[in-house]
Amino acid sequence: MLFGLEWNTDSNWLFAASILPILLRGLWVTLQATVIGFGLAALFGLLLAGLKSAPWRLVSWPARLISEFLRDTPLLIQLFFLYYVLPDYGIVLPAFMTGALALGLQYSAYTSEVYRAGIEAVPRGQHKAAKALDFSRLHTFRVVVLPQAIPRIIPALGNYLVSIMKDVPLLSVVSVLEMLNVAKIIGDRTFNYLIPLSMVGGLYLLMTLVAAAGIRVLDQRLPQQGIPLR
Repeated sequence: MLFGLEWNTDSNWLFAASILPILLRGLWVTLQATVIGFGLAALFGLLLAGLKSAPWRLVSWPARLISEFLRDTPLLIQLFFLYYVLPDYGIVLPAFMTGALALGLQYSAYTSEVYRAGIEAVPRGQHKAAKALDFSRLHTFRVVVLPQAIPRIIPALGNYLVSIMKDVPLLSVVSVLEMLNVAKIIGDRTFNYLIPLSMVGGLYLLMTLVAAAGIRVLDQRLPQQGIPLR
């Protein structure tokens, strides 16, 4: 008896073993949504950062407005809009892709600020040296600025990777069978929520620890110094 609950060790271990393969299928969906969502956030965030830093207000202002809208509206509203509103205009996406896209768009607003901070941290002398070598603005950004900015922002991008992973359960509202939704269904059918939810919590803890360790290793191995221009 624990906290008023009867705990049968043998039967609970058997129950946990029986539902583990089902939870692992949900885990695979969670990992896929995390990777795709983060990839979209990194790509869209870089695009937004470039547009917001453009010297033309006609380009930079709309990009800033889009970024603020994405950052200041809840992920659930964006998710519902993509899943329920876009079909009225002939755009129908599968539930999983809708969820991954919503995660990518939401977090692109945050990653764009991370990129901006990294780009601004590159010494101005690097820009002047590239200009003296007659590099174009795009070429300077691609081969001089970005390679120096990325190592500086790895920890911040890693934090958003973990945040996206922990936001994946929100995709259950559009019927994506990610890990937490699978655990809830198991609990609904067996009237045993403690074991599946505890297992999901443990799996999430393991995933975040592995992700954090990987980010630390990547951060330590990437060069932090400037790039000599010749």
